[in-house]
Amino acid sequence: MIPDLRPLHRFSRSLSSIWLVDNLAVLDELPIDADWRKHIRQHHTGPKGDIHVQDRLGHLHAIVFLKHGPNADWQYEQARLQGNRLRQRLNEHGTKTVQLLGTGDTLASTLSFAEGMALGNYQFLKYKTKAAEHKNTLREVQIRVKGLTDKDLELLSHSCLATAWARDMVNEPLNALNAVRLAEVIRERCQPAGIHAEVLSKKRIEALKMGGLLAVNKGSIDPPSFIILEYKPLNPMNTHPLVLVGKGVVYDTGGLSLKPSGGMETMKCDMSGAAAVAAATWAAAMNKLPLHIVTLIPATDNRPDGNAYVPGDVITMYTGATVEVLNTDAEGRLILADALGYAQQLDPMLVVNLATLTGAAQRATGKHAMVGMQARARRYMDLMIRAGNHTWERIVEFPLWEEYDEMLKSDIADMKNIGGAEAGAITAGKFLQRFTNYPFIHLDIAGTAFTEKPFQYSGTGGTGSGVRLLTRFLQLLARK
Repeated sequence: MIPDLRPLHRFSRSLSSIWLVDNLAVLDELPIDADWRKHIRQHHTGPKGDIHVQDRLGHLHAIVFLKHGPNADWQYEQARLQGNRLRQRLNEHGTKTVQLLGTGDTLASTLSFAEGMALGNYQFLKYKTKAAEHKNTLREVQIRVKGLTDKDLELLSHSCLATAWARDMVNEPLNALNAVRLAEVIRERCQPAGIHAEVLSKKRIEALKMGGLLAVNKGSIDPPSFIILEYKPLNPMNTHPLVLVGKGVVYDTGGLSLKPSGGMETMKCDMSGAAAVAAATWAAAMNKLPLHIVTLIPATDNRPDGNAYVPGDVITMYTGATVEVLNTDAEGRLILADALGYAQQLDPMLVVNLATLTGAAQRATGKHAMVGMQARARRYMDLMIRAGNHTWERIVEFPLWEEYDEMLKSDIADMKNIGGAEAGAITAGKFLQRFTNYPFIHLDIAGTAFTEKPFQYSGTGGTGSGVRLLTRFLQLLARK
């Protein structure tokens, strides 16, 4: 449950309250009793983010000292973490509505604190049959801080709701969300927001000769889908569309290059890129950004059935390029390459690709950052990194040097689908780059898309990685 974020019009002493402060002097301005004020002064430890909580007449009241640190982005992230910590205390108390009051010039930190509360409160409970599992009681956060506008709350609410929707999609098991159902879910959510949604059937995909998507799908009894979303407001600021591409492997067994069971059980998350770009497109439409956006999602599962593609096969891609398949578990790049080739006809200003693509990226950065690469898109990549720092969905940039192309050479086809044991994240990016002729950013979210145990405000399961990053990036782009 993502709590509603609403403006606080009138302070009530009969509701739980949180005051955000950045110095001791502010205490004298707060409507709290003298004994509690004295207690806080005696136990204050400086800029370490103290949280003082009092249970009074059945309501929790908290004074939160915002942390001071090396830069604003770090401070905003600390506010999110503080919001999530206090949210846990509120839920333990059974609180449903809380008043959040920022003092002084703390608008950005107050919004970040609310964001941490909202995102941390998420639970995926669709398949829980016992009411006792519904532990999170918080339903509404009423916010007041100097400078707050309705637009601020709209932007934050849409970002949180989009992240929650992406998490929902990732957390759905394959038996409830195959490639066809994924397309239906995305269309049902996006069309009411003013987004045109078209879903290409297997026959259309065959007619377009999308050899990568069709090859990966050969081992499945369920057909693939190719989802095209278009958000085009009146008088968009970009004359060429911004294209988002997301990997939609709804389940990845590895194909005939079968994963071990311990590496397969969470592979419903292999469509996290698809969930992220769909949710970010929805948020852009809800925020009425003046941007023309086209979103492409190739979707299928990857299974080792009798007619599955095998190592050694040579497939012909949408662009006509041939690929020697050496590992059927390197399937994501095959379906994405068809989408990236399709994007060429759109004459895009920029294409941004999100995918849970490589274990190499996961090993390189873990759960604290995603791996990013760019070709012909330096200015856009700088803006993306800036958005990542602000949302704390940070990017570690890897190079796409031409020397890595050597690792993709094939003796019998135009290229191989894997490059070898070294630089696996980079060679995957180089493979994708071969299907682009436009400014291109590739984001590998393999390390950040899914958690098997609670992690801060990302929760457990699908994290919605990339949604807040893209939402912020699109807002920055719209401002320019």
